[in-house]
Amino acid sequence: MSGRSLVVFDVDGTLLDSRNQIFTAMEEAFRMNSLAPPKREDIAVIVGLSLPQAMEILAPDGPVPALVAAYKQAYVAHLNARDRQASSQLFVGVDALLRDLRTAPEILVGLATGKSRRGLNQFIERHDLGWIATHQSADEHPSKPHPSMLYTALEETGIKPENAVMIGDTTYDLEMARAAGTAAIGVTWGHHSAATLRDLSDVMVSSVADLYPAILRLM
Repeated sequence: MSGRSLVVFDVDGTLLDSRNQIFTAMEEAFRMNSLAPPKREDIAVIVGLSLPQAMEILAPDGPVPALVAAYKQAYVAHLNARDRQASSQLFVGVDALLRDLRTAPEILVGLATGKSRRGLNQFIERHDLGWIATHQSADEHPSKPHPSMLYTALEETGIKPENAVMIGDTTYDLEMARAAGTAAIGVTWGHHSAATLRDLSDVMVSSVADLYPAILRLM
């Protein structure tokens, strides 16, 4: 890469340690619909997809709209005063990484997430990320790995695909990057295993501290 660049992050499992909240909300959504909850390893596989697509995989014969509504209700219920701090923690080192990127004059930062617009806005507000140049949610786009989120992020920032990188913890993030023509960095602390990410990544990192050097190497 050369010149001005765009660094786009997935949120859940990449920046935000929301694993337990996702698992709990999904389990409650199934119980609210009188269904046996899926195994947590199966839930982890669908993290990153938009909710309707995720529910279709977890409950192909189930009441998908009702499960989506119940999940949203359960997820929001856990964002109360007692749970908010515990359920919305950035991974260790993410604060410093974002500060470094914010002060890098040639780097723009974006978000592309399977969260709803409401959830994404709450995330941005809670962590003082109003400076981020572009942010795309599941409400405005087809589910990952469709490249629509990245296409829009590139259009909004005026960055060419060859000067952009997508960073994520799932195959859906990295497949989206491939489809959009951007570079891809896979992170190993999220929901999908390193083995599933390796062939889709230009670079893989195993700690947040390694991300900034990896981004600079790609550029």
